[in-house]
Amino acid sequence: MKRADALADGFPDLTSLPVARQAHWGRWITAAVILVVLVAIGRAFARGQIEWSYVNRFLTAPVILHGIVNTMIMAVLAMALGIALGVVVAIMRLSPNPVLTAVAAGYTWLFRGTPLILQLLLWFNLALVFPTIGIPGLWSARAVDVMTPFLAALLGLGINQGAYTSEVMRAGLLSVDIGQYEAAQAIGMGRLQALRRIILPQAMRVVLPPLGNEFIGLVKATSLASVIQYPEVLHSAENIYYANSRVIELLIVAGLWYLLVVSILTPLQMLLERRFARGIVQVAR
Repeated sequence: MKRADALADGFPDLTSLPVARQAHWGRWITAAVILVVLVAIGRAFARGQIEWSYVNRFLTAPVILHGIVNTMIMAVLAMALGIALGVVVAIMRLSPNPVLTAVAAGYTWLFRGTPLILQLLLWFNLALVFPTIGIPGLWSARAVDVMTPFLAALLGLGINQGAYTSEVMRAGLLSVDIGQYEAAQAIGMGRLQALRRIILPQAMRVVLPPLGNEFIGLVKATSLASVIQYPEVLHSAENIYYANSRVIELLIVAGLWYLLVVSILTPLQMLLERRFARGIVQVAR
């Protein structure tokens, strides 16, 4: 009686033959080239005209710390404005009203189609178009006094972010099964109530990962506000190296702070995604 693992008649037994392993020379060559490039870059920084003592000195300078605080404040506020606008515009894009759909599509087209730095400059120089702004008969003020670097940066970053967030939110809303809309209508819910209580919570599972990436990108995009004199971390570094001419050293300081912030936000984003996904599974059960 033959064993279950015995070979069928007519087939040779190859178990005693040596197994030839593939060399994968391409992997080794690629790894070696990358290692050589990294060593060359590290050597260039080590032997270059960089005074690392200045990096250590200004890494925790009060003006730099104040700049990173301003960076995070601007990123959080601009993201909040962007999410609020994104939700409204996404709902308008999905509305059966052709006027709302056209307005939402035009908003997205305009603010995604022009550079962010151009939008910041336009907001900062709004007084050239509207010398005074306000509510007729109630309040008015000179635009040059109202449109501070902080407000111009907030409007520029937040409204631009809203255009991108609207597409993320729209994708999330479209990912929810049409049966959820029909079920909400069947129990007498209105469109907005169904969106708030049923559709949006389910869409967040799809929306949250790209929103986290958008926020990390927005933190770095705040550096563009330096062109309108908003005192974020890069602008603070620029002010210092204009005075002491230590350009590379101060740029390294700013880069290290951006890397630190992103390194903290990335695992927080992953934890939030896991927690929200677990909550969705529990609700489904």
